[in-house]
Amino acid sequence: MHGSQQRDVDICEVGPRDGLQLVGELVPTETKLRWIEALAATGLPEIDAASFVPATSMPQFADAADIVTGARNLPAPWRVGALAPNLRGAERALGAGAEMLFCIVSASHSHSLANTRRNREDQVRIVGDIVRLARQEKGRRVLVSGGIPTSFGCSIEGRVSEADVCRVAADLAESGVDEIGLADTVGYGDPALVSARIKAVRRAVGKDISLRLHFHNTMGLGLANILAGLEAGVTVFDAASGGLGGCPFAPGASGNVATEDLVFMLEQMGMRTGIDIDKLNAATDILAKALPNERLRSHVREAGVPKVYGCAA
Repeated sequence: MHGSQQRDVDICEVGPRDGLQLVGELVPTETKLRWIEALAATGLPEIDAASFVPATSMPQFADAADIVTGARNLPAPWRVGALAPNLRGAERALGAGAEMLFCIVSASHSHSLANTRRNREDQVRIVGDIVRLARQEKGRRVLVSGGIPTSFGCSIEGRVSEADVCRVAADLAESGVDEIGLADTVGYGDPALVSARIKAVRRAVGKDISLRLHFHNTMGLGLANILAGLEAGVTVFDAASGGLGGCPFAPGASGNVATEDLVFMLEQMGMRTGIDIDKLNAATDILAKALPNERLRSHVREAGVPKVYGCAA
């Protein structure tokens, strides 16, 4: 990550992308940029700023290029990421200045067809093309993250086998991605499953490639699953301001783990995130005012930061 801030855990804020993809009300570009600027000021090392998908399918991201370009101009030591599900999206994201491309290959065959209209094998080949495109960038290093949605279950198929997750992970590693992300798209994971999946994926891809985890809080197990990930050695996690989010192609999925709650838990445990929780709450206030009809699911925002925050018991 950029900057010299010492951290034990890196949190990627996915609110501007994942958090907004199910929101029906269009958030103005200037409001998004004001929100992202406030998020960057909290000390977050990385923000997933937009999704480069056709505006006809997701009008919320018609301004994706403007968002990434505007975010890159902000004076903060953080990395600007963007979802690029296909080669055209990757070209647009790179043109706007994205520093991290998030690419996806679902572990569930049914979810892959619903989400990208391609089977897993074809989508892996597209990720390989995106990796090669990113490596051609002159004068800068663009990272490519290979995310695996439905790594812990699918609302269409139900259980997703360990073998399928490991096969996709191995294919992504072979394609040359810089990291692999295991995503609990519908929130079906539990701590025991998380621990087992991480160990299995490590066996499949080796110890040299970085892992990140992305949990939705559908069943209320998001933080518990992150703790299981920490115990398994993962130190990069996604979260969304106010717990917004969901997948339009995963029926029943609810919001992400709230960034505020995750920061609170980690700092209470004595782990350094580099994130100012008061500034984080203030940033989420911008989102709340822009979306007065959306429910924000953050315990810390509802209860307030306690006086014992960050103090040893």
